[in-house]
This record gives sequence, C-alpha cells and structure tokens, in this order.
Amino acid sequence: MQIKAVFSASMFVLAAAAFAGELDNGILRGATDKRAIDYAPGEEMTFTINLEQVQKLPEGKWFIRWTRSGDDGKQAGQTVPVELGKPLVVKTSIDKPGFVRVRAELVNEKGQVYHKKFTGDTTTPEGKAAMNRFERTDKRIFFDGGAGVQIDKLVSHPEPADFDAFWAKQAERLKLVPIKADRIELPCANPNARIYAVQVACAGLRPVTGYLTIPKAAEKGAKFPARLETHGYSGDRCEHGAPGWARDNEIVLNINAHGQKLPAFGATEADRKALRWEIRSNNQSYAFDAAQNQDPEVAYFNGMVLRVKRALQYLKTLPEWNGKDLIASGGSQGGLQTIWAAGCGEGLTRAESGITWCCDMYTSGKLRRNPELKLASDGWYIPWTDAMGYYDAANFAKRIPASCQTIVTRAGLGDYCCPPTGLAKMYNNIPANKKIWWVQGSTHGYVPPAADKGGDARSFWIDGPVK
Repeated sequence: MQIKAVFSASMFVLAAAAFAGELDNGILRGATDKRAIDYAPGEEMTFTINLEQVQKLPEGKWFIRWTRSGDDGKQAGQTVPVELGKPLVVKTSIDKPGFVRVRAELVNEKGQVYHKKFTGDTTTPEGKAAMNRFERTDKRIFFDGGAGVQIDKLVSHPEPADFDAFWAKQAERLKLVPIKADRIELPCANPNARIYAVQVACAGLRPVTGYLTIPKAAEKGAKFPARLETHGYSGDRCEHGAPGWARDNEIVLNINAHGQKLPAFGATEADRKALRWEIRSNNQSYAFDAAQNQDPEVAYFNGMVLRVKRALQYLKTLPEWNGKDLIASGGSQGGLQTIWAAGCGEGLTRAESGITWCCDMYTSGKLRRNPELKLASDGWYIPWTDAMGYYDAANFAKRIPASCQTIVTRAGLGDYCCPPTGLAKMYNNIPANKKIWWVQGSTHGYVPPAADKGGDARSFWIDGPVK
C-alpha cells in the first residue's frame, strides 16, 4: 500500500462569500479522481481536498491535519501548511474488498482545531433560530470521506441458524394480542387533515404510541397510501411532542422507539423522567447493555421490532388506506427500523432508509471496538453478542421481497457511526429492487454543500436489480 500527500500546483476557483472572520465560511471539500467505489484492489486512490470560500490566510498560521485509516488496519497521516489555490492531494490504496477513510481538518500552528463562531444578529427571532441551528452543527472546517474496493463482494457476518424460527416465535407472541387502538384527536393547522394521538396494544412491555394523521378527503371516500415514520436514537430524552401540521396526501403514523405514554393520554414530566431510567440497563443507555443483550428475547431491540410490526399491522386495518401502498421511512435508528419493517413480512411496498444504523453489527460491535485491529471507527457501536444477529439490518435485508422498493436515501463515505462497509453489506443482502445514494464527505450528521446535486465524483446513486 502506497500512501503519500502533496500539494498540487493546479488552481481552483474560490467561491465569493461574505464572512465575518477569515475562516468562518470556509469548507474543506474532498473528491476522488474517479467514482469512489470503482477502485480495484491495490489501485491508487487520489483524494483532492480543497479549502474553499476563504479569500486570504496569514502565512504559516493554518495547517491541514489529515489521517488515513481503513478496513485493512493500516494508518497514516501528516500535518501540512495550507496554501490557498493549492489543494492537498492524498494518495493511498487498499488491497482487499473494503473501504479506506480519509479525514482532514483545519488546525493552527499549535495543532488546535479551528471552530467556527456564530456572528449573526441574535436580537431577532430569526437570528436566534439561526444561532440555535448553528449550535447543533459541527463547527470544524473538515473533510471526512473515503473510497471503496469491490464493495459488491463484501459479505456480512453469518446470521443465527434459527433466525426465521426465532422471528416466527415472536410473531406468535404478537398474535396473542388483538390489534386494539385508542385515539384522541388533536388540533391540526392543516384544514384538510386530522391529527390523532394513538396507542396500539402490542406484545412486550409497552404499546405502540405516536401520532396518526389522516387526510380529511378520506371522509368522502378517498383512499390513501399509508406511511410508517420511525425515530433516530433518542438517548435519554424520551420526548415525542405532537405535530401541529399533517400532510393531506397520505396517511402517516409517526411512532417513537419506546412505546412511551403520550401527554394526550395523561403522561406527565414525571412519567418521562421515570421512563428515562426504565429504559436504561446497568447504567447503559438503552440497547447498549451487553449483559441484557445476551438473550435475544430480553434485548431492548425486541420490543422495538414488535412495535414496528404491530404499527404496520394497525395501518393495514385503517379503512382510509388504499390497500396497496405501504411505506416506511426513517434515518439512523429510524433507518434500522425501516429495514426491519421491510423484512418483517408485513407487505411493505417501499422502504426509505437513511444512514442506516446497525448494519453488520459483528464488525462494528466487535472488530471496530478492538483497538489492536486499528480499523476505521468512531467507537459508538453496540457491543457484539450473538443475540445481536437477530436484529442486524443486514440479516433483515435478506428477507426484503422484490415487491418492496428499498431506497437507502443516504450512505456517507465518512459516516463511521454507520460505517460504509456495513451499509454496503446490508445493501448487498437486499435481493432486488433497490438503490443507494453514496455521498462523499458526508458524516452521520453532515452533508457537504451541493452534495444533493449528485452526478459527479462526490455523490452518486447506485441502482440494484429491479423487478
């Protein structure tokens, strides 16, 4: 494997921008010399990383610190001075199917990472809202991306031998509980739709809870597609407020991950605080306790899967449903639940899963957590136990029928909360009728500006077999 970094003499055009500080509009944008997943084993990959939207820099003050890691355990890195107009070029390779990760960030002469500062007007509601959005962003000037070799050959860890028998047993548990729902109508700002707080009886410790929206046109006989929306990982927040708006072109059931009691059904702040402790185990945030996860029927994910399956069953009982279009969508943990929904046998017709969590949990939860292997990692993975194989998105993906169109709406080449290797293995396991959007420079919570345009070396769609 060859790794080297140079500054190219080729010039690039700087975007004009108004800025407060010399760097506050700056971005590091990276791209590969060809489409990032088209490399062969051992072939040189060339990453070009530009500092854009900065007009001038004091000489000798700012540097780019870059590192290379990957699925081969090899590491490299360097800190080099920034020269406007001369992009950083990093060259590397990998000898087997998998991904490399290249990270770069702007640092000063002391090695301290630069963080952008908010300089807008905070005296107006709009300014305060802008500041709040800014505070939730990654304030570094950075690039985090990668490239892959023969990713269609990547294979997930073997699934449990009794995977189907286990889930057949769980489905029988669900059958013992009739589909019974309670609804309370809530105010809706859209005069053409209705909103309901809803709780649906379910196997396990808690019901399905969330908010159901139905177009009013259904009251005159119109029928609509039905969509299940699922949530990302919430940690200890345990919040699920009522929406004020509803779509009037489809039925939507938006559920939380925990089956928590909603305010409309009498939940108080005391209930929310109690749930925060109830869902923890051995002082671990929910789903992360390896001791709890030794038994697949005790694992926290068990109730989540049952609630997803019951939510779909409930949607299919609604007289307003058109009887054919059944959709699920979500990102991160919601993306995991979307893959569960597609593979759990309830006849989903479309799955929209973004930055899908828990794909190939063995690699992330065991191998990436082992510092001796030096694999590219962010460290935030559920510890592996054999029971986790029953919940791995890659294993559910094998059971998605061709009648369901599965779309991975974003797969970040720099997302190591949901590593690209796992996303590729999960995607490879979907038999047919699928597509995925790979985005260069995208982390779990960040998409580079203009990445949504696609069609270049930075972001691109891949289509799988379509029935």
